[in-house]
Amino acid sequence: MDKIIKSYADQGFHKEIGRLIKRYSKNQKDIREEVNRLVEFDKYRRLLDIGCGYGWFIELLPVGFDLIMGIDCNNENEHEFIKICEKKAKETVFKRLMLPAHIDMPSGYFDLISSAYSLYFFPDALSEIKRLLNPDGLFIVITHSRSMLEEGEKFFNFDNLRKVIESFSAENGYGILKNYFSRITYTDFPNELVFKEEDSTALVQYIEFKKAFIEKDVDPETVKEKMLEELKVKKILTFNKNDRIFLARP
Repeated sequence: MDKIIKSYADQGFHKEIGRLIKRYSKNQKDIREEVNRLVEFDKYRRLLDIGCGYGWFIELLPVGFDLIMGIDCNNENEHEFIKICEKKAKETVFKRLMLPAHIDMPSGYFDLISSAYSLYFFPDALSEIKRLLNPDGLFIVITHSRSMLEEGEKFFNFDNLRKVIESFSAENGYGILKNYFSRITYTDFPNELVFKEEDSTALVQYIEFKKAFIEKDVDPETVKEKMLEELKVKKILTFNKNDRIFLARP
């Protein structure tokens, strides 16, 4: 898990992979645009972004917050996070913290909390999230389908990857959230990554991006070799990239 967590400190690599995912996605809409469609952000003043990374989720949010606080376990993300959030809020705070843990803020302080592609790392933080959320507030979660990379499981067992994602996935997220929140809705974001024969370099980069997730199960170089072989034979490979947006209220 330490290697997975540390991999999120490489902002340049994550931005590059973000561009790659966008380029090879069948669904060309940005999932953050879908969140913006679903949420009336002008109703909320104090935002807590947990597992915030360098501020990816914040980038496309509207301006006008009084406070944006980010919590992440990688100090390397602080500078970029602050830089992005300063454009969106009057006050910006970054706290380095390994979740789940107590967050030293008053109960009900935030009227908006977000977790984008991170809650599966710390689902046990949900009780603390509930404590921090205002009774009229909103908790936004973006998460993967448990079928992520299922195409590779025709050849390999990704047990470690599956264990991480299934801690909070599109499929089981509702059942987990209902233990803490009374009103929950969700919106699916169907997508798949499509690699053609001429996209072999991009395919290798994508597998490299998942390296920290899969290396406990299979040597990533072996995965690369097999997937490149499949791409050469089939001329096209697709990978499940279905996600789900949860909106949860107390």
